[in-house]
Amino acid sequence: MPAPDASSPVLGTPGTAGAVRLVLLGSGELGREVAIEAMRLGCEVVAVDRYDGAPAQQVAHRSHTIAMTDPDALRALLRSERERPCARMLVVPEIEAIATPVLEELEAEGLHVVPTARAARLTMDREGIRRLAAEELGIPTSPYRFCTTAGELRDAVAALQPASGAFVPCVVKPVMSSSGKGQSVVRRPEDADASWTYAQESGRTGASAVICEGFVDFDYEITLLTVRHAGGTTFCAPIGHTQEDGDYRESWQPQPMSDAAAARAEEIARTITDGLGGFGLFGVELFVAGDEVLFSEVSPRPHDTGMVTMASQAASEFALHVRAILGLPVPTDAAGRVPLLGPAASAVVLGDADRDAPTFAGVAAAYAVDPAVDVRLFGKPDARPGRRLGVALARGADVDEARARATTAAAAVTIGG
Repeated sequence: MPAPDASSPVLGTPGTAGAVRLVLLGSGELGREVAIEAMRLGCEVVAVDRYDGAPAQQVAHRSHTIAMTDPDALRALLRSERERPCARMLVVPEIEAIATPVLEELEAEGLHVVPTARAARLTMDREGIRRLAAEELGIPTSPYRFCTTAGELRDAVAALQPASGAFVPCVVKPVMSSSGKGQSVVRRPEDADASWTYAQESGRTGASAVICEGFVDFDYEITLLTVRHAGGTTFCAPIGHTQEDGDYRESWQPQPMSDAAAARAEEIARTITDGLGGFGLFGVELFVAGDEVLFSEVSPRPHDTGMVTMASQAASEFALHVRAILGLPVPTDAAGRVPLLGPAASAVVLGDADRDAPTFAGVAAAYAVDPAVDVRLFGKPDARPGRRLGVALARGADVDEARARATTAAAAVTIGG
């Protein structure tokens, strides 16, 4: 028997001094899948969220409920966890709404933040990541302006208009928010004030500056899951998706692309993720028009549109993230990409009303759509209109068949309670 590789990471036993501990900052449906994958490899998982009973808290070894935007509370929790015996502790941000200066402070003291505290800070702040991409790395993006007042937003909308012709819509987003929260479209000049107010009242971190983006006439948008790991950088097949109000509704993999566009997408994804650094999975969002590709956003963690990989890949985005941050190998095919099982799609199950302890009917009907259908219910303790409560996954002979199966299965699930 060959001797073990001295550089191979050593994994331990949860609750012991030899444990590898993952502290998840954010315990929603994406964090839940990360927790499950980490626990399969014997990691000790601590799930943190702003409310009790979050999806990952239901499966973790231990959990905490704090306001992660509160610097003192976050600092105290992480220092407390660091004092508990373990062989290695990794802090894994799973949401944007975190007091990231605390992560940078503690990283300077030796805390391991995934992928890095700088990456967590830059990607939480749309201004930080856009300036890094466009102004430091020279990556092509949509035209944009940052605004700190309603007046500045009105001026930005006017500045982003062509010299002549009909009014071109602009997208307005809080610089510190996610999942479409606080996002709106300015379709007429007089809509700017309403968009400003909506961004201030509906963003996940409260009032903040906004980014005003000029309209991009793209053919489709993709998420390119990019894994930085000990062996290099590996890409997944591109994921196509649809959104409503800035939040994803369905996704599919692979998204057909020209060879030139696919190569350019990988070049941009490699550039931005190299600029952020660290190991882990990144969700790089891109606009595609013909062979041209523009950068939109990046998340240094599993992406909601990537839930389709639970059906399309033997190693889901969550498994890839955990392997990468632990220093384990990432699977690749002959082309150097993560292998696909075949075309697949996902469609979300959305809340339709305010409900405590929601119940779900029609799950049997969803499974009956096709043997290749799977349903994941997230276990969130309450529902509200538009909240993601589950996802239907499906495979098919091609993407169109997979999408039809996934959307039919998701529509079969009804919510009560």
